[in-house]
Amino acid sequence: MKNNNSRRSFLKKSATLALGAIAASSINKGLAAIEHSESIFVPEEKFTLPTLPYSYDALEPHIDKLTMEIHYSKHHKAYVDNLNKALDNLDKGLSGNVQSLDTIFENINKLPVAIRNNAGGHYNHSLFWTLMKPNGGGNPKGKLADAISTSFGSFDEFKKQFADSATKRFGSGWAWLIKNGDKLIITSTANQDNPLMNLDSVEFKGKPILALDVWEHAYYLKNQNRRADYIGSWWQVINWDTAENLFMS
Repeated sequence: MKNNNSRRSFLKKSATLALGAIAASSINKGLAAIEHSESIFVPEEKFTLPTLPYSYDALEPHIDKLTMEIHYSKHHKAYVDNLNKALDNLDKGLSGNVQSLDTIFENINKLPVAIRNNAGGHYNHSLFWTLMKPNGGGNPKGKLADAISTSFGSFDEFKKQFADSATKRFGSGWAWLIKNGDKLIITSTANQDNPLMNLDSVEFKGKPILALDVWEHAYYLKNQNRRADYIGSWWQVINWDTAENLFMS
């Protein structure tokens, strides 16, 4: 997957636009390892597991240490490893569709299911880690807060609708707040699909602003089958600064 400088520059810019890269000046240094590691989005040779921007126990008591460790070091790592394996086995005729995550998502309906599942898992989790932080939670501020109030009537109503979407996602999947043009939309996707994928099964497409993993591996050790309890805990660790920067970028 090696590219010349001009091509890599183009791919990097396109990935940045499609994936909502966040300005480093407005986030803490711990997140920079994920948001500005080009190998995550436009790999030199292989996709790599990003550095977690906090320790495994940093989100306790809301998200427990063991869940974070297994979720990151086992589940996310498996998506990265399996994505690289799937790309190694890809027919050469499709290689032009996998230069970066944004090209993968744009051409996802042409690619094997293994690439769809694992590229989605890699992107979704890379974003998910950055949208949480120690001492997070509370209410959004700035223009994102205004947009939420305009779109949903109030922050409390937004929380209700978002939690409802996350709770009602049957089986495994994700709940999202996305930006589609001037609109904010709450939606959900199955498995490791996301709103950037060019798929008919993705009902609403747009830039992710918030992402909530509702696979059981995200909460079962602490909450067992009580997904609603996990969703309630997640509100306490949201990184609204990251969400605001995604909304503004």
